[in-house]
Amino acid sequence: MATATLLETTFRDAIHSCIDEEMTRNPDVFVIGEDIGRYEGTFKVTKGLWPKYGEKRVIDTPIVEPGFTGIAIGAAMTGLRPIVEMMTMSFSILALDQIINHAAKIHYMTGGQAKVPMVVRGPGGAAKQLSAQHSHSMEGWYAHCPGLKVVAPATVEDAYGMLKAAIWDDNPVIFTENPGLYTLKGSIPDDKDFSVPFGKANILREGSDISLVGYSRMTQVNLAVADALAQEGVSAEVVDVRSLLPLDMETINHSVVKTHRAVVVYEDWRSGGFGAEIAQRISEDCFDDLDAPVLRVGGLNVPMPYARVLELECIPDVKDVLEKVRRIL
Repeated sequence: MATATLLETTFRDAIHSCIDEEMTRNPDVFVIGEDIGRYEGTFKVTKGLWPKYGEKRVIDTPIVEPGFTGIAIGAAMTGLRPIVEMMTMSFSILALDQIINHAAKIHYMTGGQAKVPMVVRGPGGAAKQLSAQHSHSMEGWYAHCPGLKVVAPATVEDAYGMLKAAIWDDNPVIFTENPGLYTLKGSIPDDKDFSVPFGKANILREGSDISLVGYSRMTQVNLAVADALAQEGVSAEVVDVRSLLPLDMETINHSVVKTHRAVVVYEDWRSGGFGAEIAQRISEDCFDDLDAPVLRVGGLNVPMPYARVLELECIPDVKDVLEKVRRIL
């Protein structure tokens, strides 16, 4: 069987390549958002797209999230496939009514007569000293809402393949990119038809003593934790949730039934974050197979501080996860 050639790239460039390829493939795909044209996006994901495709397909907008999100919804209903870039997913709060009350529900409220094939993507979570209003982890908010699909890739390959699937999907998709991953290096297949389906968790590292369950940047933290535990003779399995809605509990549960212990790690505020949903479902589904309570590691329940040393204290790290793991081994 022939093996696809792998291309070395970064998380950021994988997303850029995907958008570029899909805009070339399909003239109905366009990008809309703040500073995505001449400025090429805050994190430069749309670099080079404006001169290549022009202002009708790379649409710079004023600072008006409800407006350009509403424009995208209307365009999607007429058959176009908009990609909405939020300068930060924190700003998507301003467009919550458009996303929650319209994009997520139009297909159902029209009895299936209308579709909203759009993607809302952008950086979600803490970067470096962007402070309280630019560091929200919004994925749990959106995963609470039926009618949306919500994904949070942790690897370069998934960033590329899941965005392909998002652009092709006939439903509104929330695509969260942790800014701490933009410089992550990896590879993607040299195959423009490659995609990663939603609703399927991924076992990135097999183990037998404990399951480390997470998504987005916390999956990379969990991989580092697994390396540290291996030095101590502990075999940790790393489960990358990657798709929050739909959520693949079958793969997560299968891992926990094998290891009998689980720690769920997420960057969002610990109280009410999506990791709490995963932990509770594990407890319900796998109660008879657990040898210890399911524990969580989440972000501190405070507005993100500007000071770097305080910011780092708010974000789960290897030390935090190891402390929880050792409590239940």
